[in-house]
Amino acid sequence: MDLYILLGVQQGASESDIKRAYRRLARRFHPDINPGDRTAEARFRQILEAYETLIDPDRRSRYDAGHMSEPLRSRPSGFEGFDFSTRGVDHSATFGDLFAEVLSERGARSDNPQRGADLHAEMPLAFEEALNGLQRSITVTRREVCRSCAGSGRTRTSPGTCHLCQGTGSLRSVRGHMVFSKSCASCGGTGHQTPRPCEPCSGTGLETRSEVVNVRVAPGVADGDRLRVPGKGHAGLRGGQPGDLYVSVKVPTHPLFRREGDDLHMVVPVAVHEAALGARIPVHTLEGEARLRVPPGTQSGQRFRLRERGAPSTRTGQRGDLVIEVRIMLPRMLDERSKELLREFGRINGDGVRE
Repeated sequence: MDLYILLGVQQGASESDIKRAYRRLARRFHPDINPGDRTAEARFRQILEAYETLIDPDRRSRYDAGHMSEPLRSRPSGFEGFDFSTRGVDHSATFGDLFAEVLSERGARSDNPQRGADLHAEMPLAFEEALNGLQRSITVTRREVCRSCAGSGRTRTSPGTCHLCQGTGSLRSVRGHMVFSKSCASCGGTGHQTPRPCEPCSGTGLETRSEVVNVRVAPGVADGDRLRVPGKGHAGLRGGQPGDLYVSVKVPTHPLFRREGDDLHMVVPVAVHEAALGARIPVHTLEGEARLRVPPGTQSGQRFRLRERGAPSTRTGQRGDLVIEVRIMLPRMLDERSKELLREFGRINGDGVRE
């Protein structure tokens, strides 16, 4: 069989093209990917033989010249004191590729725990609920430790011999007449077949589940505040700490109150005679109705403050104030008697009245 056709490359393919084609086919026909499949195993050995021949410049030139009259593995090497067998051998094109692969293996097999990602959710609250505080349950979808593999990401299987290194735990790399040995990446140097990825979690060690989380809302939260629930984010990898759940509070505006910090502001209409003569007018507060004393001569836009009738502070618990702005309201319709009284009031107080 034509080795170029076997790898799916042109005869003038570069070394990088050959390596790329070999890796693609190896991922498809490797015995560890197809356990028990004799056809795939035989195909993988052919692919490996083609790769070993075409990646070596001397062997490739002899193959191109048609001098491959016998399998290369049976030819004497002239160095009987060294093991140049191709079983479990990985040929690297350059010394740089060889050491790069060794370093990448060490980095890829990092078993350090990783903290889980944080979760974010929203919680709508009524204006009174935000000021009084409460405890509410919300449903979140989070990634937790897989119950099938206990977070390992691998299925529990009986140990077997690694098909790549044939149980030796190492791979020998040939460069010319020199042999380099490195740990087998497929089995991690154990020589045993590695377990398959866990199907329920796809090898991640985490599975998605929904959970009801109780969130305590402290009195006085405002629109846009974030509440933190520790440990209720996504689970960590390889035993890492879980992330946190952050709940953003959404509070709509109130028809009467406007909040500024811990103070509440409201506008109260006052009749002309109440503002001029003074009065005690009813005012709606969070605790119910209260009485506001309006002194004689009160002007429109004047403000009064009811102490500790505002929103509670989430830090200290101390309440802010209720700030009341007075708006003098004229009656909608005036009869002749009322108009005459207003004219007389203007003349007495020296105000010019245009007829």
